Amino acid sequence: MSLTWHTGKVIRIVNETSNTRRYWIEVPEMPAFDFEPGQFVTLDMPIHEKPNKRWRSYSIASWPDGSNVFELVIVLLEGGAGTTWLFNEVKEGDPLTFRGPQGKFTLPEPIDRDLFFICTGTGIAPFRSMLHHILNHNITHQNIYLIFGCRKLTDNLYGKELQELSEKVTSFQYLPTYSREVPENYNHLIRTGYVHSIYEEIIRGSAQTSAGPAAMKPAYFYLCGWKNMIDEAKQRIQDLGYDRKTIHLELYG
Repeated sequence: MSLTWHTGKVIRIVNETSNTRRYWIEVPEMPAFDFEPGQFVTLDMPIHEKPNKRWRSYSIASWPDGSNVFELVIVLLEGGAGTTWLFNEVKEGDPLTFRGPQGKFTLPEPIDRDLFFICTGTGIAPFRSMLHHILNHNITHQNIYLIFGCRKLTDNLYGKELQELSEKVTSFQYLPTYSREVPENYNHLIRTGYVHSIYEEIIRGSAQTSAGPAAMKPAYFYLCGWKNMIDEAKQRIQDLGYDRKTIHLELYG
């Protein structure tokens, strides 16, 4: 965990959706930027006189590849001083002050049970990092379910990439769901509603019935996104019979 401040350089900016951007940041002072998938960096932005009011933390959306470049995916928050500055002022070639990597929202070792990655919005970032890391290094794993909640089809971050990955890797299921999509906007089968019904359906479907109560298949649950989703998921997962210790979370906002 690094608490030292570094100067990165923004080398690329791409609009991912109408209100979300991807930022690639190079760290010239380092030959390689090493981190664990799931960790975050904290940016120091010139938006306030007090240091702690200038800091904003973002999960790393890329995966460790031996280079000195990492990626962030950031949503423009209405009235948000930090994201307004990033979207309006920061251009390719500009410096960014950051510290990190930090955080303990990281993969279990070993991955000896199913993984449920449950997220909303830019909360997908750490799971994209974890997933590519597992597959790139052929890390032994069980089933991986990425359950991603967003409002509309146009909000689907990394959708094409993750769909193609799920078609290549049989142990990985990519399960996006849309809370505000309406039938006239799409011509193919999609999931609508919220994330909770999806993991509950998978878990109940895989429960091994016996003479006694259903035995739940061992799993780890990783939650990342808005507080309301995380609070509800925590309760529902425990109501299904899982121990609180199987749940790991990272709050956004």
